[in-house]
Amino acid sequence: MTSPSPPDDPESPDPVSGAARSRWLDVLGPGLITGASDDDPSGIATYSQAGAQFGYGLTWLMLFSWPLMAAAQMISARIGRVTGLGLAGVLRRNYPPALMRAMICLLLIANVINLGADLGAMADAATLIAPAPRWLLVLGFGAFCIWLQVFVEYARYVRVLKWLTLSLLAYFATVMVVDVDWRRLGLDLVMPAIRLDKDYLTTIVAVLGTTISPYLFFWQASEEAEDIRLFPFRTDLLNAPEQGPGALERIELDTLFGMGFSNLVALAIIVTTAATLHAAGIANVETSAQAAEALRPLAGPFAFLLFTLGIIGTGLLAVPVLGGSAAYALGEAFDWTIGLSRKPMEAKAFYGALAAATLVGMALTFAPISPMSALFWAAVLNGVIAVPLMVVMMIMGADSAIMGAFAVRGPLRVVGWISTAVMAAASVGMFVLMAV
Repeated sequence: MTSPSPPDDPESPDPVSGAARSRWLDVLGPGLITGASDDDPSGIATYSQAGAQFGYGLTWLMLFSWPLMAAAQMISARIGRVTGLGLAGVLRRNYPPALMRAMICLLLIANVINLGADLGAMADAATLIAPAPRWLLVLGFGAFCIWLQVFVEYARYVRVLKWLTLSLLAYFATVMVVDVDWRRLGLDLVMPAIRLDKDYLTTIVAVLGTTISPYLFFWQASEEAEDIRLFPFRTDLLNAPEQGPGALERIELDTLFGMGFSNLVALAIIVTTAATLHAAGIANVETSAQAAEALRPLAGPFAFLLFTLGIIGTGLLAVPVLGGSAAYALGEAFDWTIGLSRKPMEAKAFYGALAAATLVGMALTFAPISPMSALFWAAVLNGVIAVPLMVVMMIMGADSAIMGAFAVRGPLRVVGWISTAVMAAASVGMFVLMAV
């Protein structure tokens, strides 16, 4: 990619007041895109299954997980902005190579499986509104996502991703056209009847796994580092600590809004499927297409169309983020020239890794696995893999030798460790119940 003149930088000082500017739309960037990409087809499948199986019974998770998700993402963003490196770059410079390789292997496994599941879900959804061979749609979506990252100018590419976040508004619209039991929803949001059985805990791990996912940590940290190269005013905070107040305020606003938006969308999907599929006695869906198709007789063609288009739109947002986060991690691990703002010939290995991750994901869509099962278990895998990655990230973010004066302290550090503990407890609980 090449990069045209950069957009206005919300961190740059106002020429009159000297304070950092706070234009709302400019402030929203890596946090918004990261949060929106979290509602990928894998997430949609997981939330749909949660609503179909348990009705409104798991809606409380979206309120509970928002601060946990925001804290984890805020810490990853701060690492990128402070050091000017992504998470893999910080690992390479400060930790044993074996630890770095282990963390990146976990990320790549989760990302490639997630990529395949997402591309398959997009193809299944597309066949409902534009019948075509599934394999052709998988190839088309995969090729388009590779082209978008390799050949579109970086600043324009970021704007495309921001516009794609609007596809998530479809799920707010579906809530408005289905018959929601608002009283039941309100009770389950604030006074949930928590169960300790295998299916319930597995679904909790899947929901948390698609909400607090490893690729999101790597992507947001890398995009913060990328934006240092994009905006001439910015320097990593270790070398320009005076930029700290404006940078940390922007990260906080961007991340809180992005993760809040993400969780509201997830809540809307659970509510929609609870009010339709669960209410009609449909507790399981085998494919992503079936999840959307089941809405047609229950909520009408408009809800069906919105739900289907949402799967495709969010996939177009998430697949590049999954491939990009894998390429950033590999590139920093091997000290390649990296960055979506680089021209393809300047970062051949980086773009090759990005394309390869997407191509392997495409190949996985032809494996004899139920697409919905692949989506759901990809989310479970993300939830399990997130735990060791979060432990390392928390230690990294609190290390003053790495973060200097911007080491994570106080409430943010506490909530970050609570988030890590919750993910660990849910994963352990699931495995214990599976063994019984």
